[in-house]
Amino acid sequence: MKIAVAKETRDGETRVAMVPELVDKLTGLGYDVAVEPGAGAGALHADEEYAAAGATVEPDALATADVVVSVQPLPVESVRRLRQGAATVSFLPGAQAGEVVTNLRDCGITSYSMELVPRISRAQSMDALSSQALVAGYRSAIVAAGLLRRFFPLNMTAAGTVQPAEVVVLGAGVAGLQAIATAKRLGAVVRAYDVRAAAAEEIRSMGAKSIDLDLETLEGAGGYAREMTEDRAARQRELLTPYIAAADALITTAAVPGRQAPMLVTAAMVEQMKPGSVVVDLAAESGGNVEGSVAGEVVRIGHAQVWGGSNVPSQMPGPASRLYAQNVVNLVTLMTATGDGTGPGTFAPDPEDEIVASSCVTRDGAIVHEPTRTALEGEDQ
Repeated sequence: MKIAVAKETRDGETRVAMVPELVDKLTGLGYDVAVEPGAGAGALHADEEYAAAGATVEPDALATADVVVSVQPLPVESVRRLRQGAATVSFLPGAQAGEVVTNLRDCGITSYSMELVPRISRAQSMDALSSQALVAGYRSAIVAAGLLRRFFPLNMTAAGTVQPAEVVVLGAGVAGLQAIATAKRLGAVVRAYDVRAAAAEEIRSMGAKSIDLDLETLEGAGGYAREMTEDRAARQRELLTPYIAAADALITTAAVPGRQAPMLVTAAMVEQMKPGSVVVDLAAESGGNVEGSVAGEVVRIGHAQVWGGSNVPSQMPGPASRLYAQNVVNLVTLMTATGDGTGPGTFAPDPEDEIVASSCVTRDGAIVHEPTRTALEGEDQ
């Protein structure tokens, strides 16, 4: 059976779904691996590296593949080139990729979405949302340090003492914790807040100070926070204002896949920040945690520069691709039947397996992921 690695075509996407050093994991399962020419160029992997690792470089790799792996959803024209019965593995944001999903259904393609992999212990090694959030969290702290026109760390010199920067991080999921850890490593004084009760201990474990607003905690399913009422959101913004006003840099990381990001910081709150301060909004693409942030741009609100994140993991394509490729390998391994061990493996996902069932979007000419189906049916009405 053949696995094809697609060349990404979306503007700004520099990642690749498979890196040369992991090709042997797939060939070891019995697959032939084919790579579209230039697929790894954005992540600095040449075609020759894939060939040396045991893959073939084929211009028409997708048309003859049993499984196609990519980062972004395949464009519609690529979906239509796939043979009926093939499978795809990629990020596939349901209703936001409606035309792609309906074409996958109509072409008889089985599709698996990396963002739908459930957050259970057995699936941790396949959790691409977490691996890419780690990259984005690290990058957010580096961006803040780069934009801020002062030192992050304390410096004691013969000419006097330079005080450390004050950094506030909102959201303590994978991205937020990595932002905290990176800012601390750079020497900043870091304070952080999250609506989940368990997050306070995690924040402190990173060496930061946890902000306690004495509000109701909002534990939700799958490690995410549940939605808050507008009254609570307004009270939270009021209590956070003095912390944000005192910060040299603010990093916001709160996001839930498939939903608009919560608005945590108003423009009026940003306007109270000091001259030269910096705001990094990792959630800008999904609506933004900061009022007025724009994905892919730096705008000025009051005295602050506000950086809006846009496909942030692609800004560090090497490590992002390596982590994502390992997630893909682990998921494909789960979906491979090795039989009695004497012959090559077969791509044979068990539809009763919780991970397989949760991540499947289309199968047998139907949209089997209910929220996606409901959303697309609503658009057709």
